[in-house]
Amino acid sequence: MSDENRNTGARIARGALAGLVGGIVASLAMDGLQAILARLSDADSGGDSDSDAEPTTNKAADGLARLVTGDEVADANKPLAGQAMHYGLGAVLGVAYGIAAAFEPRVTTASGTLFGLTTATVLDEGAVPALGLADAPWKTPASGHLYSLASHLVFGGVTELVRAQVDATLAPAD
Repeated sequence: MSDENRNTGARIARGALAGLVGGIVASLAMDGLQAILARLSDADSGGDSDSDAEPTTNKAADGLARLVTGDEVADANKPLAGQAMHYGLGAVLGVAYGIAAAFEPRVTTASGTLFGLTTATVLDEGAVPALGLADAPWKTPASGHLYSLASHLVFGGVTELVRAQVDATLAPAD
């Protein structure tokens, strides 16, 4: 194996690992922000918010389970399945981001918030409604768009912060 191929493989592996850790930690941070926003929303509405709506991640877990097994996720398992979808997607996005950042540093523009904005746009404004997991963007209230944007800006920023730290830790000594 040539040095160039070995270096490319090492860059991919390091970028993937750094992105994986970043994506998982960022998913945790996103969960934390969403919990805070939900509490604030419940307080503002006197506890009468739309928190009874099934989370998109639970709907996605049901769809994946139907595709793989033919059955929906049992109600008792939906919260865990939804969290698995959330963290799994965060991990996959983090890996892709980490590999891309290893080869094209411009991917990290604006400390990862451009990545967060991209994920909000592609996923919440595009893929999620297209898959029938949420209303079309024009039917979603402005507060829903702001919630998504804030959540994904945190996701992107934390992914980059953690990815950069892990990458620097794994970098070979000069």
